[in-house]
Amino acid sequence: MGRGLADQRLQGIRVLDFTQLLPGPFATKRLAEMGADVIKIEPPGGDPARWLGRTKESTGIVFLANNDHKKMLNMDLKTVEGREQVLEIAATVDVVLEGFRPGTADRLGIGYEAIKAINPSVVYCSLTGYGQAPHPLAHLAGHDLNYAARSGLLSQLTGSDGMPIVPRIQFADLIGGLVAVEGILSALLQKERTGQGAYLDVAMLAALQGFLHIHAMAAATLGVEDGIHEITGQFVCYHLYETKDGRTMSLAALEEKFWRNFCLAVNRADWIDHQDAKAVEDDPWYGQIKAHFLTRTMEEWTVLGEAADCCLQPVLTIYEAFR
Repeated sequence: MGRGLADQRLQGIRVLDFTQLLPGPFATKRLAEMGADVIKIEPPGGDPARWLGRTKESTGIVFLANNDHKKMLNMDLKTVEGREQVLEIAATVDVVLEGFRPGTADRLGIGYEAIKAINPSVVYCSLTGYGQAPHPLAHLAGHDLNYAARSGLLSQLTGSDGMPIVPRIQFADLIGGLVAVEGILSALLQKERTGQGAYLDVAMLAALQGFLHIHAMAAATLGVEDGIHEITGQFVCYHLYETKDGRTMSLAALEEKFWRNFCLAVNRADWIDHQDAKAVEDDPWYGQIKAHFLTRTMEEWTVLGEAADCCLQPVLTIYEAFR
């Protein structure tokens, strides 16, 4: 998923990247894929993602997945020489992205005010877990799981026992990165129109809560916390079903026409009037549908779904999906 040769929407835009690990590097990866020139400053010893977790040829896959198409420079910001070299670069860029704890960039001499003094139209983005002061949690350390927990997102991701699970996807890191890119792009548009730069305070906690606005509305007005009730897997028309070969199909026949298409495709017109049957073990309609899915393999159901136009798709592994 590297930069396409034809994707040069941000050609000529220079980005100075002080970030490490996942959220910031993911954001600048997105900018690089749109044609921006990204200069990544690594501390002595390098970005910790270089050796974090699983590795390929001694380099962490987190680093490899997020830092292609970037120019890497190793500089010690705690030295006068390193700071001066960085500020020389900062004076020539359009965007600066940092992910230090609040106050750290200022102490290192690379905060917004310091860079704005030499580059008045800079777009400067701070990407942190809880945001800058005066947010009461601004000073706290944290990781993706903490932000997901505090935002309310984790309460929506539960196992069969109803308890929250540890997601295998870093929602806060990735969504925070996307929100940072969104803010940077809008600020670059403003800069193009007015010549003015901007300071962006992006908090991963707030970014996650921005994706929970429907849940928040439902909780405030109806007293329920499951968001859009119809798409929570509680009804037979919008559910996951096991297949004959032990795989899983996703049925999302939310609209009446798609549900009808599904029922007719499996020769069960008697199911049409039971689209809103509950997907619970003691519901007879759910039992019939669940049993019927066990009569065909995932491949057979996939072929049927594509022919019937009924919002029926297989749950693929990562290897299958990207192959």
